[in-house]
Amino acid sequence: MRGVVLQGTGGQWHVRLDDGSTRIAGMRGRLKQDGTAKLAVGDAVEVEPDGANDAWSIVEILPRRSKLARRSPTGARGERIVAANLDQVVVVLAVAKPEPNEKMLDRFLVIAESNGIAARIVINKVDLASEQGARTRFASYESLGYPMHYTSTVTRGGLPDLHEALKGRISALTGPSGVGKSSLMNVLYPGINLRVGEISESVNKGRHTTVGALMHPLPDGGFVVDTPGLREVGLWGLSSSHIDDCFPELAQVLGGCRFSDCHHLVEPGCAVLAAVADGRISRSRYESYVKLRDEVEAAERAW
Repeated sequence: MRGVVLQGTGGQWHVRLDDGSTRIAGMRGRLKQDGTAKLAVGDAVEVEPDGANDAWSIVEILPRRSKLARRSPTGARGERIVAANLDQVVVVLAVAKPEPNEKMLDRFLVIAESNGIAARIVINKVDLASEQGARTRFASYESLGYPMHYTSTVTRGGLPDLHEALKGRISALTGPSGVGKSSLMNVLYPGINLRVGEISESVNKGRHTTVGALMHPLPDGGFVVDTPGLREVGLWGLSSSHIDDCFPELAQVLGGCRFSDCHHLVEPGCAVLAAVADGRISRSRYESYVKLRDEVEAAERAW
């Protein structure tokens, strides 16, 4: 029978079958011995009964159509797949408590772009500040084509549109801790019971309550993957020579550079630098590009 992996701990995976039932299954020894099979939340699998006592085994991992990957948190050269078979990445920030960090937003967007996954942006807690101010602050992202949602679980503003955007899709919910990802889901889908973290007033950062990716079926179709609060996400599988492709506004002007291998740093005749100088590319986004390029180049040198 076919199913999708919802979560896993200690080698035991919760698999939701196509008939709506859920089975706990271990990985068949052949897949373990192969050494290349790394199961992730969102993977489509084939399972079958394995002897008595209602035991089940995963016998096949089906090809992935997409994956959201990050560098191994141990610092070793390796990747950790956060989730597989995603339709979109939903990046959530708060307008306040904690203060939004555009550099972190840019990092999440580059990770989505580098994995070929569509992204949308949610600015939550707009009841704590001016919604118009938030719209003005993030207008540049909307101009780049990223769908924007301004939401509040207090006033319920923006929730109907976000609900429609999640319907029928497999979405990864990500962003810094404390921005209200779990609270949003609990209001949108009563009974889903995602864990909700408190805001630490002393450091103004959310305490981590989600310790591993969990995939939740949505009552009106689709799934949402609740990912751990990631204060620092490492880039993985992206070369420094292609990071400019992950910034839509840079990608639009790349053909105008004098040199085909332009790094967009100090080179003469650089179309990107010209666009930054005349305001067509925001300086903040350009600074994110430089920072992330430096990070990737440092990793390439270390490897």
